[in-house]
Amino acid sequence: MSGSREFVRLDGAAVTLVFALETGGTADCVYAGARLPDGEDLAALSAATARGRHESQPDVPPVPGVLPERKGGWSGTPALALRRDGRAVDTDLRLVTCQSGEGQTIFEFSDPIAGVAVNVSWRIGAGDVVSAACTISNRSETPLEVERLAALALPVPARFTQFTAFSGRWAAEMQEHRSAIASGGIMRESAIGKPGFAGAGWVLLHAGEETLGAHLAWSGDAWLTLAPDAQGSGDGRAMLMMGAGWSRGEVVLPPGESFTTPPAMFALAPDRSALAQAFHVYARTEVLPWRATWGQRKVHLNSWEALGFDLSEAGLIALAEDAAALGIERFVLDDGWFGGRRNDQTSLGDWFVSPDVFPNGLTPLIERAHALGMDFGLWVEPEMVSPDSDLYRQHPDWCLHAEGGAERATMRGQLVLDMARAEVRDYLFQRLDALLAEHPIAYLKWDHNRDLFPSAPRQTEGFYDLVDRLRTAHPHIEIESCSSGGGRIDMAVLSRTHRVWPSDNNDAIERLRIIPAWSQFLPLEVLGSHVGPSPNPITGRRAAMDFRAKVAMFGHMGVEADPARMTDKERATLAAHIALYKQWRGVLHSGALWRLDHPDAGVTGMMVTHYDKALALAAQTGFSPVFDAAPVRFVGLEPQARYRVTLPEPWPPRARHYLANPDAWRDGLTLSGSALMTQGLALPLTHPETAWLIALEKIA
Repeated sequence: MSGSREFVRLDGAAVTLVFALETGGTADCVYAGARLPDGEDLAALSAATARGRHESQPDVPPVPGVLPERKGGWSGTPALALRRDGRAVDTDLRLVTCQSGEGQTIFEFSDPIAGVAVNVSWRIGAGDVVSAACTISNRSETPLEVERLAALALPVPARFTQFTAFSGRWAAEMQEHRSAIASGGIMRESAIGKPGFAGAGWVLLHAGEETLGAHLAWSGDAWLTLAPDAQGSGDGRAMLMMGAGWSRGEVVLPPGESFTTPPAMFALAPDRSALAQAFHVYARTEVLPWRATWGQRKVHLNSWEALGFDLSEAGLIALAEDAAALGIERFVLDDGWFGGRRNDQTSLGDWFVSPDVFPNGLTPLIERAHALGMDFGLWVEPEMVSPDSDLYRQHPDWCLHAEGGAERATMRGQLVLDMARAEVRDYLFQRLDALLAEHPIAYLKWDHNRDLFPSAPRQTEGFYDLVDRLRTAHPHIEIESCSSGGGRIDMAVLSRTHRVWPSDNNDAIERLRIIPAWSQFLPLEVLGSHVGPSPNPITGRRAAMDFRAKVAMFGHMGVEADPARMTDKERATLAAHIALYKQWRGVLHSGALWRLDHPDAGVTGMMVTHYDKALALAAQTGFSPVFDAAPVRFVGLEPQARYRVTLPEPWPPRARHYLANPDAWRDGLTLSGSALMTQGLALPLTHPETAWLIALEKIA
């Protein structure tokens, strides 16, 4: 039987959550939205949206609340699935207590008959981002297997009627698909040992312009469900649930033991720009441990697209010299430096400098990079092993494999090390620790290219343990998380690393979709953004250096091309944009990101504001249906303030000829924030692959 009904509110700076509690019953989120006035009558608020029972419901309509179970006639997906001795455990978890204070509420549920207790925790953090997690405890005398446990079970406010899901593939990450929240709902799930490209860890909900975004901070498999109660047993609201996926038998609790899910997080905002800013504040404040002590993001040159496996000391030194001439600040040696690694079919696991490529070791290359004013980075893929490697020949049992002599299927010619084994982690730590101790390496590009099969219990925790151990031993090191591009990107991996690689596809037109999608959740300073070669090795598309360089500035800028194959004009253009990036990165990597809408579907606009400065990008990917494209209108400015507006050079070669009064743009136009946001700027955006930078400085 349910007890008395009471209400609890949880407030952020601009957000309020209200919960209706029934001791011995449920806890339901009855309000999630803009901050309510102090003293709001919470009982009246709940009553305003309460509904009477309809004919097809149970006599006591079920309320799934923040911990939905399959009970009382509720027919949706339950938040948890449990087993004992191979048999499903039916639960009837009832609210025992609620502890609320200092921006956090913990709901304590218990089922004494099933011997299960669950605590549901919701906390409002920086940026008004709500972080949710569940802790389950086994209070019986026999082991309890946890098959599924949602970190977040959010009763979706009824005003949200549409959602944007994400999908993708290698080199085409984070594709957005907007649909109505309809009967049947959606299910997203990864089953490859990492988040992958299926978008199971990210979703947006829409109520007009208002947007709710949710994310699971977990670097292994993930699942997401979004479905309304279409069976008539509930109140018709949709339920959003997110959680980590794991293998059968991976989470088994002995008597008295507990398990806590990885956190899921969500935020509500008036529009998508405000939502991005909320997540960026959260990431910068609570996730990225290095921001308080590390300097500005250095411009990279990575050797892969320039040289591939064609490595030599002389060739790399020449590449480093060309890089330094452009203004590059970090030289990164990619794959091919170790063991017998002359192609991608060998030597993963043999993390020793190859005497064939480097008869004098890495020291001459590193010293030359330092003499040129650059620091040095190195590519590694520690979690993988090649069948053709000394490590595999010595320890064939260290890889993930099915027992009984089954064939060990490879992907990309490689197998996966079992990161749950302490001896595997110890070996990898010893090798990486030795490399970092022997050489002044400032940066590791940590790759993870293969899907995980067969199943890999505790693989993600093993990865976390290794990275944490390495960072403790070498706190100066910067680490990039790469996984065939964007296959392992989440807030949990970012809490241990310094940037992610959004995609292996450096095509600037593709990046104009990929970077805005990732930056809906992640700040620009953690998104690697490189100038690739032309033609692009993945898409085959040719693009002018001016266009490629301007697009690459909106992220953590780098170069993934051979300067020796560029013309003198291309090198000069690239060097000019690297200088611009250095001038503006303090704004780009600390400010508020805004999406700029434009009536031409081919135009992508982004702007970052920071105190009295702002930098915007307007890029055209198609051929405009009208020659004089609509003006670019800005957002996030002070209406009554005045701004000096310039177009940083170099200008796009073709479009510059259509610019009215170039001298006025060089000197700067003075316009009010109201004029810039209402009327905007008429820029030549007719032709494909045209991009403009727009600089704004508040002067009064």
